[in-house]
Order: sequence, then structure tokens, then C-alpha cells
Amino acid sequence: MKTIIQASAAALIVASAGLSAPAHAQSRDTIRIVGSSTVYPFTTAAAEQFGKGGQFKTPVVESTGTGGGFKLFCAGVGAGHPDASNASRAIKKSEFDDCQKNGVKDIVELNIGYDGLTIANSKKGPDLKLTKAQVFLALAKEVPGPDGKLVANPHKMWNEIDPSLPAERIEVLGPPPTSGTRDSFLELVMEKGAEKVESVAAMKKADPKGFEKVWKTIREDGAYIDAGENDNLIVQKLESNPKAVGVFGYSFLEENASSIKGATVDGTEPTYENISSGKYAVARPMYVYFKKQHVGVIPGFKEFIADYASDKAMGEEGFLTEKGLVALPEAEAKKAEDSAKRLVTISSPKS
Repeated sequence: MKTIIQASAAALIVASAGLSAPAHAQSRDTIRIVGSSTVYPFTTAAAEQFGKGGQFKTPVVESTGTGGGFKLFCAGVGAGHPDASNASRAIKKSEFDDCQKNGVKDIVELNIGYDGLTIANSKKGPDLKLTKAQVFLALAKEVPGPDGKLVANPHKMWNEIDPSLPAERIEVLGPPPTSGTRDSFLELVMEKGAEKVESVAAMKKADPKGFEKVWKTIREDGAYIDAGENDNLIVQKLESNPKAVGVFGYSFLEENASSIKGATVDGTEPTYENISSGKYAVARPMYVYFKKQHVGVIPGFKEFIADYASDKAMGEEGFLTEKGLVALPEAEAKKAEDSAKRLVTISSPKS
């Protein structure tokens, strides 16, 4: 039986010890990382800093989306498969099981910090003060009609949902289904918003599957635009179209604060302080998952993991905070660093 030891809520979990390196590892001298577009800037920065050390090559980082990253990461062990995967949500049980099935037995999970999920628009556009319920009513494929029964979303303009909102067409640029940001948006905004709409909230007990379908299904009539796995592209489109709204991680808002601004959500602005304190309720942890079986096979891999988890990178004064990372509390960050150095592996998620 595997022994599970909780290292910290924000860090790593022990599931099984022991390193099982591939029986016949193929040669590759560069670390390869895939996954989340939101975590991509942080891992890229960590990779560049690591490469400057001169001892090992700079790791190659690809933005494939969280879901796409796990698909590649879990496909197998050996030089033909990625060594790590960025994720803007925790690994799902189905993904973990896929890893196990394909021989990826030992996975190290590192919570690098927090990110706020922001709803933003051009500084040339109106100031947006939104509630989660209003966002749900703007983007759900089906919403309650006058009699409370679900109908195809009829809202074309923001002020049709609430007169206090701008008289502008609903046009939201957001992440695709493969993105962890999309998963977070659905769970943190759409589900919570649905719970605030009385006739929809009533479904939660009466028809749980129906309720889940409602908040998980985004409209497909052009009001929501799948912008792919490129958050920088969303920012560019917002700059050129002041009437559009975008959904992406806080780091992209901070990096482009001269041209875009974040909407308040349920009365709270997306700021570093509000995300760090938990006041901004649309925040989420971010992760990097490492393939322990590649340690000792891919040159510099163990050193890179330790370097990434160090205070100089992830700490409150670390170089990643300059990229918009909201750092872990000091005690949690220390536990994460210690666990990463010991290459602690995770157990199967509950769901």
C-alpha cells in the first residue's frame, strides 16, 4: 500500500518513493517542457536564468495549453517525451491515470505560486464592474427566460443583462477547451455565477447534471471567441478593439498595464495584493509537473527543478514576481522548495 504524506497544501504530496529510470534512455541533452500558456512566461524565465548558468543548455519551453501539455507529458517515458508540463490547474485523475497507464509512474508536483484570472479590456474602453452572475448571463449558451425556463442566450449587449453595464456588444476573447485557464474560468466564474441566478441555482439539487451542463457550456454564436493558446494575441486584439473583453491570467494584465485594465469582479480589483490575500476570489494556484524518471537521464534536469523551486525564483523577491507571479506564503514556499529538492512524487488525485 502506498503511504501518503501531505507536505503542504500548496506544495507536494508523497505517494511512492524510488526512481525508476528508463531501461534504455535515448540521448537528449536539452530539457523539454510543454503545457499552460499562463505558466509559460514563468517557466521560460526560469529556463533562461538556468541557461545563463552555463553548465547546462537552456530548457526548451512550448505553449501547448494545460490539457495538451498533459497529453504529451503522459504519453510515455524516455527522451521522445517531455520532461515537464506547465499547468494552470491541478492534474486531473483521468490525466494521472493516463500517465500511469503509459509508464509515467513518478510525478513531482510543484506549486509555483498563484495567479488571478482577469477579465480585462482596453484602457480606451469603459470601466467594467462585473459580477460573476452577470458574466454567466453574458456567456452561458442557455440562460433563464422570462418564465425561468432555459432558453438560448438572447443577450447581445452588456446593458441587456444590467442597465448599469455598457451599451456595447458582448464580445469576449478567451481560452480554448484545452486550456487550464478555460477550466478555471468555468469553475471560478461560470459555476459561481450560475449559483447566483435563482432559477439556475435551483437545478443544483434538483438536477445536478443539468446544472453542470448549464455552467460548463459556453455560447457559440460569436459572443465568445476562442482565441487559442496565445494570451498575448488576446492582449493585442484588446488594444486594437476597445469594445472587446479578454480573459487571461493576471501576469498578462500586469505586463500590459499601460494599454489594458482589469475589471472588478464582485467589487474587487485584480491586484497583486488582493490575489495574495485571497480577497480577489477569482484566483488559482499554478503548477509545474516534472517526470522523476527523467532525473539522471536528461542532463541538468534535477538541478533545474531545484533552481525553479528556489527562493531566488519563486520567493517574494524572486525574479518570477517581476513577471507577475503572486508568490506563495513564505512557509509554504519553503516546504515546496524542500520537497522539490527531495523529488517527492504525488499520488492519484481524488477526482
